[in-house]
Amino acid sequence: GSVIAYFTSAKFLLYLGHALSTWGDRMWHFAVSVFLVELYGNSLLLTAVYGLVVAGSVLLLGALIGDWVDKNSRLKVAQTSLVVQNSSVILCGVILMIIFSFKTQLLTLYHGWLLTLCYILVITIANIANLASTATAITIQRDWIVVVAGEDRSKLADMNATIRRIDQLTNILAPMAVGQIMTFGSPMIGCGFISGWNLMSMCVEYLLLWKVYQKTPTLAHKSAKVEASELKQLNVKKESDMKPTEGVQLIIEKDVTGFEPQQEKEVGCATRIAEPFITFRDGWVAYYNQPVFLAGMGLAFLYMTVLGFDCITTGYAYTQGLSGSVLSLLMGASAVTGIMGTVAFTWLRRKCGLIRTGLISGVAQFACLILCAISVFMPGSPMDLTVSPFADINARLFENEPLPTIASPEPEMIFATGMPNLLNGSIAPANSDPEMSPESVPLISVSLLFTGVIAARVGLWSFDLTVTQLLQENVIESERGIINGVQNSMNYLLDLLHFIMVILAPNPEAFGLLVLISVSFVAMGHIMYFRFAQKSLGKQLFVCHTPDPKAAPDSSPPGNTSTV
Repeated sequence: GSVIAYFTSAKFLLYLGHALSTWGDRMWHFAVSVFLVELYGNSLLLTAVYGLVVAGSVLLLGALIGDWVDKNSRLKVAQTSLVVQNSSVILCGVILMIIFSFKTQLLTLYHGWLLTLCYILVITIANIANLASTATAITIQRDWIVVVAGEDRSKLADMNATIRRIDQLTNILAPMAVGQIMTFGSPMIGCGFISGWNLMSMCVEYLLLWKVYQKTPTLAHKSAKVEASELKQLNVKKESDMKPTEGVQLIIEKDVTGFEPQQEKEVGCATRIAEPFITFRDGWVAYYNQPVFLAGMGLAFLYMTVLGFDCITTGYAYTQGLSGSVLSLLMGASAVTGIMGTVAFTWLRRKCGLIRTGLISGVAQFACLILCAISVFMPGSPMDLTVSPFADINARLFENEPLPTIASPEPEMIFATGMPNLLNGSIAPANSDPEMSPESVPLISVSLLFTGVIAARVGLWSFDLTVTQLLQENVIESERGIINGVQNSMNYLLDLLHFIMVILAPNPEAFGLLVLISVSFVAMGHIMYFRFAQKSLGKQLFVCHTPDPKAAPDSSPPGNTSTV
């Protein structure tokens, strides 16, 4: 009976819906990059344009998306974003199948402009899908999960950790699955499979959302939008008012019998045009005034790094002689350590409290990344500061050398690592000198680099969960959407800067410098978090305690707005 009750509970249904959604997202994000490379003659141009459009859109529209989440009922937001996201992916898949089937004919029509229009259409619709995915993540992971957990902080921490474990598993398994389909089938078959999956998944997820909504009546109650003046008064409260033992504000708002959108006032055309810009400004101001502003900024700074398993790092590893199979194993190891980080988070939070968990996680992550900094100076490191990071660009600009394209790689190499080598513009290893073949390059440097990156995942994901729960507990209900939307914008901004940094210094000889800059940004992020913790806990910052499990989590009456 207890087993059946768990599998029919709102919590499990939320996990199941998130797993289906994340699996589809990971398959699509992996496949669309490979599709764009395949379509544009093995060039990274379309992939780079797609990445820039996605990052810029979330950066500019994150606050507006969050504001839309706040102003509408939870079920409407979740279902609308789900339908828009999946429908966009299905439409993209159909268009890509048409392009793959009739690419030769499209090239001859209107001097190739029709094919260019198809490329623009694919990138635009894929960007809409990503924006809808952002709205889904905000409403489910930042709002629904808080309501389902109720006022039980331990349950909220466990649910956050489980969501991250699902993310870690799908990050590895979903690209592997679609990669095998595309390797042994064709890109067209891959498009068809992803479109079919999203159609099926959309129907199941829609039903699961409705079930969760029915099983959690409090989801139907949503607090009215707080006026700007009232929000400012809440945000600028002194940190000294916070409880010293935990330093966490859990704001309990007045219950509303039902969510009713505010009545629209008669406004002029100019006011309507200016409204998105005002919302954008107010969102960033409200984010700055949050008591957890420094913690959120600390998390955003961790995105300014090349020390992750993205296309940049895997491309560099390939130039240093690591094979696709080895990189696949390393990615699997990183997923395991990421799951270990979610386990460490729940244990540390019970023993030391939420804020101190972030401190411990930050120290653990930075200590592991020291290995990455040391690897820059070890044998086998290609770092050479005498080589100008712009040498490759200058050579092509002033010596009229053609821009490189990616030599056709083996399919299993792309599908094993996720993306061809981005550092040279070619899939061939950088060490092509016969006297310095990849087999003869000492692997001490690259081994230390990946040891540090993989080990740091424990602290990274524990820290990420800490800041996530701080935002969930500290941001008032009526502002969760816009604040988390701005947080996503900050994350994308720093992520965009890290790609710009790589563009400015694309040579493997300069990668060591990028590693040192990345470690510096991680250090700055954790310094910001330390300052937040110091303000919150004061003299009790380093006094680790074990919370009383028998103590009631919250005792304030629901009709009174107060801090616990």
